[in-house]
Amino acid sequence: MNAKYAFIHGEEGNYPVRKMCTWATVSRSGYYEWRDREPSATARWRAELGEIIEYLFIDSDRTYGHRRLHAALTRLGRGCDPQTVRKIMAERDLIPCQPKPRRPVTTIAADAGTTPDLLARDFTAAEPGTKLVGDITYIDTWAGWVYLATVLDCFSKKVVGYAMAEHMRTDLVTEALGMAARNGHVRAGVTIFHSDRGTQYTSQAFAEYTEKIGVTRSVGRTGICYDNAWAESFNATLKVERVHRTVYPTREHAIRDVT
Repeated sequence: MNAKYAFIHGEEGNYPVRKMCTWATVSRSGYYEWRDREPSATARWRAELGEIIEYLFIDSDRTYGHRRLHAALTRLGRGCDPQTVRKIMAERDLIPCQPKPRRPVTTIAADAGTTPDLLARDFTAAEPGTKLVGDITYIDTWAGWVYLATVLDCFSKKVVGYAMAEHMRTDLVTEALGMAARNGHVRAGVTIFHSDRGTQYTSQAFAEYTEKIGVTRSVGRTGICYDNAWAESFNATLKVERVHRTVYPTREHAIRDVT
């Protein structure tokens, strides 16, 4: 019944209420009673929650989906069901930015050697500098690709080293790990650096560099992105929330914006 009343209310002014009530097989008195009554406590709560959700969504630069908005509401002490957040977002046409599928393919070494997977998908750490993860991603510009290598600390979940260049040589990943080392995020004999089996990370030059600074290498299995899920997740978030929403005429423009 409420759906019929809501439809009539939405069309009021376009068609006579008397005729719409006849078409919907409802009484005019019932419709006017529904229209003029005070909103229920639930309706007022939902409307207030919707205003907060819309504010948080816009404040996130339209990047938050329903899960992150639910987490933000929980931090504010406005607990509710995640599906309620999703429904309110749909009602208010709050659509977060989405990832693009296009990307170049990173070359995987034919023989990555016997380097083990020391993390086994455990991307948590009790202390800083014990577990680092890294990956390479790409950024499209009018002038061509520019590549970003990142190093993240599993303890703080922050980027502790990075490098950007127009190539994907081993120098890119050693420079990123080198920044982490210079910033004090590498502990000789303690730090494990985990990556996929891309040729940059399985090269002899990278093996020699990690040995030089006292870092133990760890790699996931070939073609299994979940083995390096934390680094992959960071790159995806960066793409969705920044890169894919910006146009870069030059590589220099992209480097300035991302860094």
